[in-house]
Amino acid sequence: MTAIFTVPDMTCGHCEKTVRGALAEALPGAVVAIDLAAKKVTIEGDAAKAEDAIREAGYSPEHIGA
Repeated sequence: MTAIFTVPDMTCGHCEKTVRGALAEALPGAVVAIDLAAKKVTIEGDAAKAEDAIREAGYSPEHIGA
C-alpha cells in the first residue's frame, strides 16, 4: 500500500535524513521517496507505522492520500 504524507516541519537535508532513517527502522525494506521542496513523503508500506515513525522522530506528518 502506498501512503503519502506532507511533513511541514521537514525543512532541510538533516530533517530528510532523520525521517528516512526513522522509516527505514520502522519499515525495513520499504520503498521511501522524499520530496524535500514539496515537504512530501511517499512510502510503500503500512501507513500507520510510517506515521508513527515520523512522529517519533519529532515531526508532524499529515496523511494526505494513498
